[in-house]
Amino acid sequence: MKAIFDERQLLHAPARYFRRGANIPHPEQAERAILIRDMLLRNGFPVEAPRDFGEAPIKAVHDPDYVDFWKDAHSRWQAAAPGQDAVPNCHPGPRRGRPSSTIFGQLGWWTTDTSFPLTEGTWEAIYWSAQTALETAERVKAGSRMVYGLCRPPGHHALSNASNGFCAFNNAAIAAESLRGRFGKVAVLDIDTHTGNGTLDIFYERGDVFVCSLHTDPDLYPTYYLGYEDERGEGEGAGTTLNLCLKPGADTETILARFREGLAAITAFGAEALVVSLGFDMAADDPLSEVRLTGDGFAAMAGEIVALGLPTALIQEGGYLGPSLARNAEIFLTTSRAALAAEQEPA
Repeated sequence: MKAIFDERQLLHAPARYFRRGANIPHPEQAERAILIRDMLLRNGFPVEAPRDFGEAPIKAVHDPDYVDFWKDAHSRWQAAAPGQDAVPNCHPGPRRGRPSSTIFGQLGWWTTDTSFPLTEGTWEAIYWSAQTALETAERVKAGSRMVYGLCRPPGHHALSNASNGFCAFNNAAIAAESLRGRFGKVAVLDIDTHTGNGTLDIFYERGDVFVCSLHTDPDLYPTYYLGYEDERGEGEGAGTTLNLCLKPGADTETILARFREGLAAITAFGAEALVVSLGFDMAADDPLSEVRLTGDGFAAMAGEIVALGLPTALIQEGGYLGPSLARNAEIFLTTSRAALAAEQEPA
């Protein structure tokens, strides 16, 4: 099983963000990807760079003006407010109106919260994170059974026209849209501790992409506003959204039971290919987790995803600088590789 990664994804360097009334050190650091990359190399995974597929596949998922905004947003901010943190202090709420011509108005328009600070390397990082997702999907379209995209920053909170959480471009949605170029029905399985709200929103009215998100109850935990169990899609997408909510403190047995509901639903949908939004932040020692998935739980998930038998793009989402991050990534990915190898052995 191959992995895809580009060093330019390390260039986004947020320092702080505002959480629960406090301005704290930002947990989405480049070190996350470095730890996983180094684990891949130690375990003999081929780690290859993505090709450049350009902006068109990103703009197939995101508002083109939103994509273009990020290209020079940092330099414009520095010209307008030199030395100040590039964090918005205004947001328009529901989309009525238009962005102003100023960087201050535009930053608020194209973001939903203060969780994604602009830095000098942000554009390159998010662009190459999206290219990593695209390369992962392209390898799957070309016949690879499973490919891992080490995407950083993560993407599953990003809406079609706004950043959310630590995410600017929705890598999983970009990969799923790419896979639709070959496969009639694609499923996205989001197993991050936070709601895959951006992915849910992007595909909410589409019948060709099934989105299942397993996450901590959004009534109690970020992202708060989307991901409730009665949200099942609308229009052509009615019935193609499934939210599986966990209460804070949920243990491995509970998490796996809900996870298996998701696998059954993906099978019933008739998915021909799968995107996994892969979060390691369900671990009990992750700094942002309120549930308690163990290493054995990650191994079980990996084996059962392989057992679905679907061409699969693994897209990295959360998993922060807790003690077990690299170990849980190792468990999941080496278990996946072993299960794939067993699948290919003659009977």
